[in-house]
Amino acid sequence: MSTPHPIDVPQLRERVQAALDEDLTHQRAVLDELGPQVTRLVDEVAALLTGGKRLRAAFLFWGYRALGGPDSPALIRAASSMEMFQAAALLHDDVMDESDLRRGRPTAHRTFAADHRQQAWSGESHRFGHAAAILAGNLCLTWCDSMFATSGLRPDEIASARSEFDNMRTQLMAGQYLDVLDAAQGWEGLDYAERIRRCRTVIRYKSGKYSVEQPLLIGARAAGAGPDTLAALSAYGLALGEAFQIRDDVLGVYGDPAATGKPAGDDLREGKRTVLVAHALGLGSDEDAAALLDCLGRPDLTDEQVGVCRELLERVGAVRATEEMISQSSAAALRALEETDGLTDEGRAALVELVSISTARST
Repeated sequence: MSTPHPIDVPQLRERVQAALDEDLTHQRAVLDELGPQVTRLVDEVAALLTGGKRLRAAFLFWGYRALGGPDSPALIRAASSMEMFQAAALLHDDVMDESDLRRGRPTAHRTFAADHRQQAWSGESHRFGHAAAILAGNLCLTWCDSMFATSGLRPDEIASARSEFDNMRTQLMAGQYLDVLDAAQGWEGLDYAERIRRCRTVIRYKSGKYSVEQPLLIGARAAGAGPDTLAALSAYGLALGEAFQIRDDVLGVYGDPAATGKPAGDDLREGKRTVLVAHALGLGSDEDAAALLDCLGRPDLTDEQVGVCRELLERVGAVRATEEMISQSSAAALRALEETDGLTDEGRAALVELVSISTARST
């Protein structure tokens, strides 16, 4: 008999969406006294928060439930705060990457810039767009904090989880900086192993921890998990977080735009130094490396040129090596889970299923 889907069974998507909608209604009321001009900020956040995989909410939810904590509206609101935090990260990330699309619609900074042009306001449209999107992201950072603090979980549960929640918010920002710094410094003079090491460091702190490990530990700490359980769940979360982000790297080059909501090959156009690129530079010839580097970071890269890069990545074995990393990290996560004591049967089964949901995906 198949394991019940850990997101669909508790109707997590629907309940998280309802909690987010309720909070945004409250925040609109808070901003009413500033006048209708600021409504546009909330509209963009609301659009970004519609839909999504809800994996971060799922990891907090099942981290709590796997330790015997009860399902409740308070737990859903706490889990939903992870999605608000994700919205902040996406808004800021899209500005830094100059991305055009997110989930099949124009990114917030592009939308705000278009408003500026259409209204013929003074100043530069792109600067206005960047500023507005950054401020929308900052609002989400504030709102995720308030959602968690006022979730309705018991005060002692909030207090137990608070340090992990604060670490998550702090480390993601520093992880984003590491990503920007790595791109600025470049990989010249680095060997194959060092490039992979740098990739894994950025993956851990820019995405892996806040996508899997930290939401999971927030839930587990709130439910009263002990040190040994937390250490084992951390090992699970770190390994799965790496696999999750590496899958994103593959989708950034090979994903179907209809599923990912972003143009095919966008990671190549943005010049992202991913494990896929690191493997290609390490496994291919000097000519292969030169050809890939010539394409990397070119915003005008055509679909045909993206296709040439895809063929190169496959031919030199970079895709195979990257898929092996995903498989190895997924296996490590499952081994860590086997060594985790004190979990409910339902919670353990959900966390097992979340490994495949996080890695065998097309979005």
